[in-house]
Amino acid sequence: MAISSFTPAGKDYTQKVIGAGNYLDIQDNGWAQQYLPDLLEKEAEVFGKRTISGFLSQVSAEEAMSADQVIWSEQGRLHLAYECTIVSAAASTMKVAKTMDGVAQTTDHGIRVGDMVLIAGGGQTITARVSVAGDTDDDITVTPYGYAHLSDAGFADGDDTNKVLVFGSEFGKGTNNQTRSNEPVFQTYTNKPIIIKDMYEVSGSDAAQVGWVEISGEDGQNGYYWYLKASGDTKARFNDYLEMVCIEAEKNVAASNINTGSGAASADDSHGTEGLFKAITSRGHQSSGITGVNAATDLAEFDAMLAAFDENGAIEENMMFVNRGTSLAIDDMLASMNSYGAGGTSYGVFDNSEDMALNLGFSGFRRGSYDFYKSDWKYLNDKQTRGGINAAATGGEAIRGAVIPAGVSNVYDQQLGKNLKRPFLHVRYRASNLESRKNKSWVTGSVGAVTSDLDAMTMNFLSERCMVVQGANNFCLLN
Repeated sequence: MAISSFTPAGKDYTQKVIGAGNYLDIQDNGWAQQYLPDLLEKEAEVFGKRTISGFLSQVSAEEAMSADQVIWSEQGRLHLAYECTIVSAAASTMKVAKTMDGVAQTTDHGIRVGDMVLIAGGGQTITARVSVAGDTDDDITVTPYGYAHLSDAGFADGDDTNKVLVFGSEFGKGTNNQTRSNEPVFQTYTNKPIIIKDMYEVSGSDAAQVGWVEISGEDGQNGYYWYLKASGDTKARFNDYLEMVCIEAEKNVAASNINTGSGAASADDSHGTEGLFKAITSRGHQSSGITGVNAATDLAEFDAMLAAFDENGAIEENMMFVNRGTSLAIDDMLASMNSYGAGGTSYGVFDNSEDMALNLGFSGFRRGSYDFYKSDWKYLNDKQTRGGINAAATGGEAIRGAVIPAGVSNVYDQQLGKNLKRPFLHVRYRASNLESRKNKSWVTGSVGAVTSDLDAMTMNFLSERCMVVQGANNFCLLN
């Protein structure tokens, strides 16, 4: 305590007195030592449950991997259908585009001499028999059944919008069999795990300090030690990162400068990884419909999505994870579809329950031959996660939801050398008998257990993982 000194008038001695500024105070207004404050000891949780994790646990499985990358193959189409360009309509010659679902094929096309084909183009569809087809040449010659030449059927030279489908074959009596077999077509995909890290450090002095306010964290920690909250929040945020990486990450490309010395972490072999959104964008479907502006238009957009699913395997059960606006738009769409007036109204998608339909408190609905299970996705709503990014995005960059097939698919595992059943969506993490990198945490320093002479406690977090999206052609992104 400081002591002030003054000399009263007419006196020659010094008197020591306590001034107003001599009180020990933690506030500028000087009341803390005079009156007991009414202190609320519990930290207010104004944002509710702040974590966004939980999505992957609902839709995916987790499997260990021991290599630097995961490789899987997806079977191609069974039937042979190609885009073709008319070379000469008068000569009935066509050039086959060796692509399937827009993906270039390394093998030759499968159209052979003797095949019967449907040719759609020129405003009509005709049948023909293949008369010339080389083993390596992309050109084929057909003989229409109903016309002398393709030109007679209205086909024009240079038209590249024609579709050719093999639907069988025809051979004469006493002829030899086909001279060339068709090999199965498949696509191989890869993804690499990345290492995700985080840490929290507190000095030994601060770790031993007791606070006034009782804290609570996302991981269940509570008490009067601030470091408990800080470390718990770091862990909870790290667990969210594990999920967000699998959703948002993107592979590095050759044009990137990540590993060229221009960045802070330029020499660390950063290669990125393919997350859910990028996988659907590159290999799946995208829809800008179901906006809530018009229920009838939303239904048409929804049915267009079903038509795309019909072309790609028709997985009957699907999960829809959407933001709040899209969720309400779907509710309005279904309500309009089932509300045709009083009496005799059909509420089929709500198990014929009018109360359920009006309340719209449903977990699933059926459209056509498909079952959908809808859920609000906090990640797309929270202002501090994708919800805030979507608000700032323009055009089709905002992501409003994802449609994900339920169940499993058959896939060829190249490491094991056999077909396996895998969830359409699952996480791979690095692990062996010695080391599991699924979700590691450890403590270093001299606070608590002594591992070094550092007068601090450092909590370390690490995971090495990647997302595997199989059959992305059955997924749809709402943007």
